[in-house]
Amino acid sequence: MQMNKFKTALIVGAIAATMSIGAWADQWPLVGGDYWEVTGIDIKDGGGLKYAQWLATEWKQNLEFSKSKGWIKGYRIFANVYARKGEPDLYLVTIRDSIPSSADDDKKAAEFQEWKKKTMAQMESESGNRAEYREVMSDSLLQELTIR
Repeated sequence: MQMNKFKTALIVGAIAATMSIGAWADQWPLVGGDYWEVTGIDIKDGGGLKYAQWLATEWKQNLEFSKSKGWIKGYRIFANVYARKGEPDLYLVTIRDSIPSSADDDKKAAEFQEWKKKTMAQMESESGNRAEYREVMSDSLLQELTIR
């Protein structure tokens, strides 16, 4: 299996070496688009209403602030209607056009903290309190691809 990956990498490398980057990009049939950060959430028994209320208030306010600053393009909540055992009940999605650098993240975190008027310790404690009615099961970063 590893040898096949190695051969594929050599072939792709050889093709790329013979073409200019612009020509390669023009011939590639897919174009990278927005990044979707997807968090899988398991809601504990009896916690649905409490978590839904938190999403409709605090979570929404936080993301509307991020959207107003241009840090994200949008956000969504998806229910896993036919969830199988071990799968999340909800998927929380934030959409952005690029991945921020570490320096950008630090600057945004400071600005967000100032807006919230809370310390990092307070925000961390509040996040931990939600563990009584929900569990974060997964985090994924997906990039939307569109066909040329």
